Amino acid sequence: MWKKYNINIIFFALIFTGCKSTKNDADILYYGGPILTMEDGNPQVEALAIKDGKILFAGTKKEAMNYAGSKTAEVDLENKTLMPGFIDAHSHVTSRAGMSQAVDLSPTPYGTVNSIAELQTTLKDYIKKHQLDPTTPVMGNGYDDAIISEHRHPTRAELDAVSTTNPIIVIHTSGHASVINTAMFKLLQIPEDAKDPQGGHYGRDPKTHRLNGKLEENASFTALIKLTSMLPKPTETDGLSQSLKDFLAAQDEWFSYGQTTICDGRTMGVGLTLLREAAAKKLIKADIVYFPDFEANKKEWESFLPHYMKYENNLKFGGFKFSDDGSPQGKTAWLTQPYLVPPEGQNKDYKGFPIFTDEVLYEDLKTIFSKNITAQLHVNGDAAIDQALRVIGKLKEEGIYKPEIRATLIHVQNSRPDHIAKIKEVGVIPSYFSGHVYLWGDWHYSSVFGPERAAFISPANAAKNAGITFTIHHDAPVTPPDLITGVYSAVNRITRSGMVLGADQRIPVIDALKAITINAAYQYHEEDIKGSLKEGKLADLVILNKDPLTIDPKELRSVQVLETIKEGKTVYKR
Repeated sequence: MWKKYNINIIFFALIFTGCKSTKNDADILYYGGPILTMEDGNPQVEALAIKDGKILFAGTKKEAMNYAGSKTAEVDLENKTLMPGFIDAHSHVTSRAGMSQAVDLSPTPYGTVNSIAELQTTLKDYIKKHQLDPTTPVMGNGYDDAIISEHRHPTRAELDAVSTTNPIIVIHTSGHASVINTAMFKLLQIPEDAKDPQGGHYGRDPKTHRLNGKLEENASFTALIKLTSMLPKPTETDGLSQSLKDFLAAQDEWFSYGQTTICDGRTMGVGLTLLREAAAKKLIKADIVYFPDFEANKKEWESFLPHYMKYENNLKFGGFKFSDDGSPQGKTAWLTQPYLVPPEGQNKDYKGFPIFTDEVLYEDLKTIFSKNITAQLHVNGDAAIDQALRVIGKLKEEGIYKPEIRATLIHVQNSRPDHIAKIKEVGVIPSYFSGHVYLWGDWHYSSVFGPERAAFISPANAAKNAGITFTIHHDAPVTPPDLITGVYSAVNRITRSGMVLGADQRIPVIDALKAITINAAYQYHEEDIKGSLKEGKLADLVILNKDPLTIDPKELRSVQVLETIKEGKTVYKR
């Protein structure tokens, strides 16, 4: 009996050891290059195993081979760098989709329109090439007075020189201002004696007092919304509308820059409809976190609550957006001290202007914080930052705002040193548009803020030293969805002219990379599933041609995204 029992044990042991279980076999194994985890205790590993869209193992190659089965795909990185997929902490993907059909007026380094004459020529060529009907509206996007040679906005008269019959609107790169021609004034029925809307401004010629075509903030947003509602709805081909095709192209653009999680800030109107339609048709491959504009959706704000922090076909309602002021490079941001050089039509005491009163912002934030809903607050000027900290601080004292809500201050450009302690005390997250240093640093130095204030824009090192979790974003379509330039700017603090702007605010490369991975995941309440390479997290990955931690930091802008992987599946490959 004992012999028979032993034989049975041996028999079953042979069966089970001879047939390897596939239960823990990886779908993919990566090795052969630097694998940066963004985990403090385990910053770099030799190999990564992926199964069912999640990370199965991160560690040595020898141990990783235990997860190699007959169907496991083994990928030799050949010295290329693997790291977590980049997370877009703030941008506007539906706006990018909406601008896909606009005439590109971007200057260098992303475009070619570097003067008003080139802007005019580009618009004329577009009208001629597309053989537009003389009354068809024309929309251009991305002109930048900070970079074009004249260093000013185009005028109504200069757009009239392009066409007196085609209504024309050209949108500033910041998205916070635009210029229209006489035909567009007529189409939108804006009279010569139009009064400024609350939170907006119509530009006027200082001599004639005639509208000069410039629209700022709510004046511009209202015009764009009205124009959009007047345009014919796009036709559908291949089962998809042009709007959905433009959205898919925008999503692919984000993938080409290594992002696996995408933001849509200030979602409203057609943008909200577009996201919901894309989700319903299961066209969203990334994770998209959207933040509806609270004021625009105020009547139905409660309808969003059942969707809070839930991905539904890769779409998640992440909180509400508030735009508290305008743009520093466009000189509509709200400051406590005057602009170094005031914009045309303004006096030397001009400081920009707010969008909200304290009372309105307090009541709105109280409404959502009472439901534990978070918010992104657009604050560029120091007066707007003061207002946000003042209002949220009051709500915290009243027990309504709690730091675990993780409200985020977006841009925080004209920050002052005293803001750092207040940000930490109130318990909010600063998200810096660090690319400003490279793209507009010279403009901020010489025209917007002056040397002292300009040196403290996007003060990531001050936040780091204070122990504050911060993120970095690109604010597309203000720029392309280019987080690598944001990393370069935060690390080097070098402007386009080669000037070092605020050397004491430089941060190490690893901290800049964390700002677009694990910190951004934390901002979105997703640090348990994203942002680092750790067992159990989503296999959201990016493969780079160089290791950003070992190259000369001044070469960071040369880093290229070779492949973007969402939950184990390649969604972009160069």
